[in-house]
Amino acid sequence: MSQMNVVTGRSASSAVKKLVFSAMGIALAMVTSYIKVWEMPMGGSVTLLSMLFISLIGYWFGARYGLLTGAAFGILQFIIDPYMVSLPQVILDYPLAFGALGLSGFFCNKKHGLWMGYVAGVFGRFVFSTLSGVVFFAAYAPEGMNPWVYSSLYQGSYLGAEGVITLAVLSLPPVIKALDTIKRQAV
Repeated sequence: MSQMNVVTGRSASSAVKKLVFSAMGIALAMVTSYIKVWEMPMGGSVTLLSMLFISLIGYWFGARYGLLTGAAFGILQFIIDPYMVSLPQVILDYPLAFGALGLSGFFCNKKHGLWMGYVAGVFGRFVFSTLSGVVFFAAYAPEGMNPWVYSSLYQGSYLGAEGVITLAVLSLPPVIKALDTIKRQAV
């Protein structure tokens, strides 16, 4: 018999299961973030689907869990491989940018929700990374080039490439079947 939370009406085992899956998502994202397909010269890389594992948490458990899991992953990324210009830059580049991957949770009950949620999460990360590029790294833009254009092109190149690769993998029937099986176990 599981204990019921008086405030939320949810069982403690449900919360523990979400916590365990979130921790596993962070661990898988962390491991796959080191499998780099392509690395950019000034930060950022195309990894082996690392953003997917955070987006899955949002898709399975909703935006709250996705955003918190993404922010936790961002903080862990900073702890393990820090790059700091200032505190606002760290906040934009780590907890906010990676936390945005949890936007996938707003699509958890939609047809093609994982695809739409993943695209929304990657776009959210793109927005925060681009903003950071404009505010903190505009000096790296080639002379005469608008920093917004430069930062958008820079961030979009690696985020877009990984996004396209991930969406291609998500369209494979064995992957669809495996993720459906895992989702049934998770929720």
